[in-house]
Amino acid sequence: MIINCCKLLIMKKLALHWQILIGMGLGVLAGLGWSYMGWVQFTLDWIKPFGTIFISLLKLIAVPLVLASLVSGVSNLSDISKLSRMGSRTLGIYVFTTVIAITLGLVIANVAQPGDSFSEEKKRQFQEQFQAKAAEKKESASKVQNQSPLQPLVDIVSDNIFNSLSDNRNMLKVIFFAVLFGVALLMVPPESAEPVQKFFAGINDVIIKMVEIIMAAAPYGVFALLASLIVEFAGDNPATALELFVALGYYSACVLFGLALMIFAIYPLILRIFVKFDYIQFFQAISPAQLMAFSTSSSAATLPVTMDRVEKELGVPEQITGFVLPIGATVNMDGTSLYQAVAALFIAQAYGMDLSLTAQLGIIATATLASIGSAAVPGAGLVMLVIVLEQAKIPVDGVTLIFAVDRILDMCRTVVNVTGDATVCTLIAASEGVLEYNKELENK
Repeated sequence: MIINCCKLLIMKKLALHWQILIGMGLGVLAGLGWSYMGWVQFTLDWIKPFGTIFISLLKLIAVPLVLASLVSGVSNLSDISKLSRMGSRTLGIYVFTTVIAITLGLVIANVAQPGDSFSEEKKRQFQEQFQAKAAEKKESASKVQNQSPLQPLVDIVSDNIFNSLSDNRNMLKVIFFAVLFGVALLMVPPESAEPVQKFFAGINDVIIKMVEIIMAAAPYGVFALLASLIVEFAGDNPATALELFVALGYYSACVLFGLALMIFAIYPLILRIFVKFDYIQFFQAISPAQLMAFSTSSSAATLPVTMDRVEKELGVPEQITGFVLPIGATVNMDGTSLYQAVAALFIAQAYGMDLSLTAQLGIIATATLASIGSAAVPGAGLVMLVIVLEQAKIPVDGVTLIFAVDRILDMCRTVVNVTGDATVCTLIAASEGVLEYNKELENK
């Protein structure tokens, strides 16, 4: 059976998400089997390196992905000069809902403490694996005590962008530079800006293609990561792996609870207050787009369906959907941002790290800004999570803890992303007085 599944993966007869799910399942089974047979060292020597390579590939493209996406995205918002009011409202609302999502995720993770479901023994084992990083963190913390209150603001501005580009932990500096560079491109003459815009647009396309190539190797990387994780976690006693599955179930429940609140509470509340919209019919109207988002895990792939449903079923004019929804597919990542907040705290709790309020505010800032540079393709959320972890000084290797459930959660958070896009688009149309469906409600 395992051989046949591997053949299917190699021949690529299955969709990528099925390949990843099979890779996850095979990784868990292999890890349990090798743990039972006592092949711990074999797994660590010959299987785990492939998972490490996969993690390194994700880290490899993090900085260029953010730089190219942000410069290209900001410089292409030239329509704001013609639609300044609508443009500022669109970006403002997208950022506002993203901050709500991240804050909601942090609140849930702080209250539920999903990472505390690991035993103290396991936390100590995780900490021992990163003693060097822990020592570095303590040294950094002692320096922070004597810093100015505005030092975090100072740290956002790089004095050498090339040095900042060489370290993923300087992601906020890269984001600041990219935004400043993109704004400057809007201010120079078009004949000067156009070649630079095309250059970064081309770089962005290449990076997104690199993401697709790396994600094609995801089934094998996930297999290696999960197999080695199970073996490292369980040792020679596979029964102890049950603790990992319980923790993952608790973590998944926290993420899904937050995503459900966004879809069934936050968005309906926004529509009810500002648009006086029947949100039941709203969900009925965009349900095909939600199903497409769930199956593809891609806001970009779902965009044509979203635009069609918002225009035909919600009565939003084409000039509004053509402006708001494409921006949303790039900028608005509410579901992804909420997941990043919960995942970051889950991993930190698993390693016994107590994140301060300042560190959690940093997560809000990083996840909000990083969402602007997040490509609307499957797996991009995992790349952005690496960025958030690096910025918060949380061990990036901790992402191996959540790989087993990431694909399902990716499908769910993409539904939230698309629903948020449609919500904001409807809100913008209502604010411009051009929402036909809203006019029909007012006439009743």
